[in-house]
Amino acid sequence: MSRATSGARHLYVHLPFCAHRCGYCDFVTVVGRREDHGRYVDALLAELALERGALAPRLETIFLGGGTPTFTEPAALERLLAALPDAEEVTVEANPETVTLELAALLRRNRVNRVSLGAQSFNTALLDVLERVAGPDDVRRAVYVLRDAGFDNISLDLIYGIPGESASDLARDLAEALALEPEHVSAYELEAKPGTRFTRVHGAELERVAESMETYFELVVETLTGAGYRWYETANFCRQDAGRDLRSRHNLGVWLGHDYLGLGVGAVSTLGERRRRNAPSIERYLGALAVGKRPPRELEQLDRETRDAERVMLGLRLDEPLALAGLEHTLDSEGLARLQGLGLAERRNGTLALTQRGRFLGDGVTARLLA
Repeated sequence: MSRATSGARHLYVHLPFCAHRCGYCDFVTVVGRREDHGRYVDALLAELALERGALAPRLETIFLGGGTPTFTEPAALERLLAALPDAEEVTVEANPETVTLELAALLRRNRVNRVSLGAQSFNTALLDVLERVAGPDDVRRAVYVLRDAGFDNISLDLIYGIPGESASDLARDLAEALALEPEHVSAYELEAKPGTRFTRVHGAELERVAESMETYFELVVETLTGAGYRWYETANFCRQDAGRDLRSRHNLGVWLGHDYLGLGVGAVSTLGERRRRNAPSIERYLGALAVGKRPPRELEQLDRETRDAERVMLGLRLDEPLALAGLEHTLDSEGLARLQGLGLAERRNGTLALTQRGRFLGDGVTARLLA
């Protein structure tokens, strides 16, 4: 695993602004406040200057997430993108309704080479439940606009387990997504955090739908792999084009335990044996950086046991066997033997992997492996 002394090769930049906040969202977001977009970019660039020494001279990936990064005022977004270091993969998250010819051109001229679109569903009734602004036609139009601008690496986000959704609804969503031929698909089970407005309104229906989640997950995997996509991580799939690795290199770096630097309100960094999280208050973030100070943040010291356990938990989400050298101490030998006997895990030639059935059961299986 990398260490901070060699410099992190992955950079995450958080842009919190949204047109509105969806009921199920628990990310650090701010509604509107266009007058603050320029100030916020100023703060991001000030934080980057303070933390530049934590980055490697050459970056592998940059990921702009949110919030809705493409809701950021165009002049401020362009100023940010132009000032960021070079990287091999530069991803920007986008809501479909924000994608215009002008935006696509802005992204292209500022070295963005991958766009992640939040489609979520192609069913208007389910989109209403999620309180999404974009409709199915907005998703299709956004993909066409990005293709016309020259983007050849587009990811679509889908959500399943939405209150009121049936298996046939999910099958139609998957078919609609595949018709757009994205290079990458992320399909997530809806997670509504306790206490959110969404849970209060839809709690009973969420409990009912929860009983179908394993079946829905299997439908997602069967459909996407049947269409030729690689199920390379629990919730992520990529096309298998000759000569191109279309996995999300940024997220792959996190899953492989590499160091990464996070900039922005609420952003997390893992650097060597330390993890830190910027405070979620935008006012405190802006205020500190306006006077040249680092933003207030929580610090966590990571011991070897914690990092190695995380390496196992994240590594087993991938479709490639996890090399066990240096990680054996994290495993419960009895638990491993039991899971092997059940056909859920395989240990061979110094590696460990979950079987397909084990991958369907996911983190619950992995938790039983840890000492």
